[in-house]
Amino acid sequence: MENHTLSQLLDLLWNDYVETNPPAQHIHDLFTSKGEKVINDHVAFRTYNHPLINVDVLGKVFTGLGYDEKADYHFEKKKLYAKHYEHPNLEMPLIFISQLKVEEFDEETREIINGLTDQISDDFTAGQSFIFSGRPWDISYDQYQSLKKVSEYAAWMAAYGFRVNHFTVSINHLTNYDGIHEVNQFLKGHGFLLNAAGGEVKGTPGDLLEQSSTIAYNKEVGFIDGRYVVPACYYEFARRYPKPNGDMFRGFIAGSADKIFESTDKGQDFKL
Repeated sequence: MENHTLSQLLDLLWNDYVETNPPAQHIHDLFTSKGEKVINDHVAFRTYNHPLINVDVLGKVFTGLGYDEKADYHFEKKKLYAKHYEHPNLEMPLIFISQLKVEEFDEETREIINGLTDQISDDFTAGQSFIFSGRPWDISYDQYQSLKKVSEYAAWMAAYGFRVNHFTVSINHLTNYDGIHEVNQFLKGHGFLLNAAGGEVKGTPGDLLEQSSTIAYNKEVGFIDGRYVVPACYYEFARRYPKPNGDMFRGFIAGSADKIFESTDKGQDFKL
């Protein structure tokens, strides 16, 4: 069982992420071509609240690499719970892990998700690499569609499994852009579509955090009953502001994150 250093693990996560979401590499390269050093503000994961794979199980991968659990968040409408983790080295990205509260859904939804998690082996989470191992279960497109009717999050997790949902560019570390609105204009000028749910910019300087994101890339996925193109991952952009004591705000705003989740709502599914 291979143990990776934090830098190695972040590189492996990025490689899997840009394979799933090629536009992120394009955006990253656009920034670096302008002389920017792209720093990740945070890395986000999704999961279900099953004992084998819940937030705390994923979180142990990062606490084992020096991270500390800092805060938790509740998203009542979307039936989600989340935690974020911080590393003492402030150059390391924050880690944001959310989970679907499966028990709050209807019987049909619970049965589909339980049917997926029943396929997970007991030793699946024994190492670090499970967090970018993809989908450990088989699922039909009909089941995916049933989940999507009640929760985009549930359907995304069912289709893609364990991998980064999004990386996040730290606007604070960019040198050629005067804030989030200028970054958004740069992205739109290169043809990227932004998530407009709740406005293109989520949050305000008064909230100490402004966020925006691309619409999820559509990727081909294999299901039991065929291959379909479904929404995959997106790229986020965040600008943080200092608290009254001068320390940079390092947390998250639940209302803004709620709208960022919707970056995977907008894509169109279709059969190949």
